[in-house]
Amino acid sequence: MHDIGDLEGRQIPGVGIASSEFVEAAALQSKALGMDPKMVFVPHPIQDRTDDELRALADNAFESILEALTLQGS
Repeated sequence: MHDIGDLEGRQIPGVGIASSEFVEAAALQSKALGMDPKMVFVPHPIQDRTDDELRALADNAFESILEALTLQGS
């Protein structure tokens, strides 16, 4: 969250990406930091996935990430 805040503070578009397990935590931390970053959540868990499964998660999230980046400031 701090990294996204830093990017936004320097006028660099940023998107937080986390697994679905962290939706509530991300919302609480964002509120505590006084920010409303764009976020994309991928299915949980991450740690036990194969390289191919991780690539598939990234491929599936790509359009959402790109959309969040291009809608910054809208």
